[in-house]
Amino acid sequence: MTKYDPEILAFLRRGGLAGTDETPPMTPLAGGVSSDIWRVDLAGGPVCVKRAFAKLKVEQDWFAPVERNAFEVAWMETASGILPGIAPGILAHDPGPGLFAMAFLDPGDHPVWKAELRAGRADPMFAEKLGRGLAQIHGATRDDPDIARRFKTDETFRSIRLEPYLIATGRRHPDLAAMLQGLAETTAENRHCLVHGDVSPKNILCGPDGPVIIDAECAWYGDPAFDLAFCLNHLLLKCLWTPTAAPRFIDCCDAMVSGYGPVAEVERRTAALLPALMLARVDGKSPVEYLTEESDRDRVRRAAVPLIKNSPAALGNVRDAWKKEIGV
Repeated sequence: MTKYDPEILAFLRRGGLAGTDETPPMTPLAGGVSSDIWRVDLAGGPVCVKRAFAKLKVEQDWFAPVERNAFEVAWMETASGILPGIAPGILAHDPGPGLFAMAFLDPGDHPVWKAELRAGRADPMFAEKLGRGLAQIHGATRDDPDIARRFKTDETFRSIRLEPYLIATGRRHPDLAAMLQGLAETTAENRHCLVHGDVSPKNILCGPDGPVIIDAECAWYGDPAFDLAFCLNHLLLKCLWTPTAAPRFIDCCDAMVSGYGPVAEVERRTAALLPALMLARVDGKSPVEYLTEESDRDRVRRAAVPLIKNSPAALGNVRDAWKKEIGV
């Protein structure tokens, strides 16, 4: 459905992407809960424009500063400098209204990984390459004081990640509140490298040359365990969404961990975070939309709660507990 947005047109003209006499077709795209995303068909070809929301589109009140948009642009530019092709190219940016334009990647040859997984197409080689890519970005920015200064987004990360996922889940599970609070504090204190913060299959495109990561508005200089745990969580939960592909989803988890190659300390923090994030996606502020049956949500709870209480030291412990719960 074609619409028209004067603010976006003015932004494209200021950025030199649209001519002063050009009024290009604009088509809203399916996005997440936090931003407005458009395809704009300029005379020079299509571009993608993104605008951050101050209030996220979820049932509970959830606010976040629109300046996170600037850190998203910075993550894409930094990551692309480390690993060309890992993110779309940035074409223009205006931090005031929280708008930026990036290269439009045709869905025909850049399908969303989430859609591929929904169809049961789970490729461990792709997951391994994603793990390697994240490891490269984390490794290249580790202990970099300039990157640390540029991505000092602790308060934003707390408001859009730690609070809605870990702290809010603790309010639903008072017996776990102290443990989840402790995980949030541990994650916040481990500032080591550039973190994407939302490594979810919905934010990963399956490009001809490998993964392309988008939607980096949670970018933060912090704990690499968060990126790894966040993506593994989605792969595990999707075993309930597409049960016939559950063994392949588990294989993708193992492949991603193998590609990343976490050191013992990072694996320990990842293993502790993973069941907490699993529980958060059924009882936190942003539950996954595809677990609609209470019986499925209960399966997540049965697997996650004992793991949170016992803080597993290795990712294999989490994987095996989940496999036992779902009968794989």
